[in-house]
Amino acid sequence: MRVTILGAGSLGTALAVLLEEKGYTVRMWEFFPELAVELDSRRVNEKMLPGVRIPGSIVITSKIREALEGAEVVLFVVPTIAVRSTATAAAPCLEGSPLIVNAAKGIEQGTMMRVSEILEDTLPERFIGKTVTLSGPSHAEEVSGGIPTTVVAASPDAAAATLTQEVFSTSTLRVYTNPDQTGVELAGSLKNVIAVAAGVLDGLGYGDNTKGALMTRGLAEISRLGDVLGADPLTFAGLSGMGDLITTCISRHSRNRYVGEQVGSGKSLEEVLSGMVMVAEGVNTVRSARELAAKADVEMPITEAMYEVLFEGRDPGEAVLQLMTRELKPELEHHRG
Repeated sequence: MRVTILGAGSLGTALAVLLEEKGYTVRMWEFFPELAVELDSRRVNEKMLPGVRIPGSIVITSKIREALEGAEVVLFVVPTIAVRSTATAAAPCLEGSPLIVNAAKGIEQGTMMRVSEILEDTLPERFIGKTVTLSGPSHAEEVSGGIPTTVVAASPDAAAATLTQEVFSTSTLRVYTNPDQTGVELAGSLKNVIAVAAGVLDGLGYGDNTKGALMTRGLAEISRLGDVLGADPLTFAGLSGMGDLITTCISRHSRNRYVGEQVGSGKSLEEVLSGMVMVAEGVNTVRSARELAAKADVEMPITEAMYEVLFEGRDPGEAVLQLMTRELKPELEHHRG
């Protein structure tokens, strides 16, 4: 099996190593030529995934045509903001009909498209309805360390999902399938918004009671939007929903939780982001999720509060107080929140 990984960040590197260990021929594409040369010579991704050796058999290149030559599986692991440009560059280089898999978790600003929709909007028509979303609680630091991890491969094309399951499953990475690509992508994207909020609570010094409430109500908020957009409600109780939400809200590895924690402790968003190497998808997703909620006429109070805190300078403590003193209502009043 010849696998091309588009994106040499932490998860891209972790999955490249994992697939090479399975005996696959792996090529990894890095956008910046100077970084590709550094990775190829040093064989360690010090900024993104320190301590993990990249085997010499993995080809690392910044030339996308070279990376995609003969590929049978193409995995997109670039930030959501770079998916469209990467797919546009990749489209004329794709030979035949390789399996297209995406591991990015976000919603495109402006278009409000999920990543599978971006791919279908930019790749050749033969890939429509056949892309697969790989999502779930899967921090690269733990995947690369052989920590047991479970994710889901979601696609309307059952054969594509099953093939993805077979390609990526190992003794430490277990893959389930799910036909609900819409729900899996929404869950994987929107949980990052709730993770930012969880970090804000940490920065404010609040406790487990508060975070437990946030995660529960956050999941209800995500489910409300998913229901209106045609997702299967059961998806949000699964790996890409509850599983990834819990992990991202509590993990020391979570970049989204970290951003929220720093903002909650008094730093500005600009100050926090300027000191980060890796991308926190939740920051951009707060904007996109707010737009999507408005378009779908769905109330998402946590998302709205995070937008005000991150982009309008609202005091985090005041935002929490407003959430706590909103109109009282039944817990299971599904659509109104």
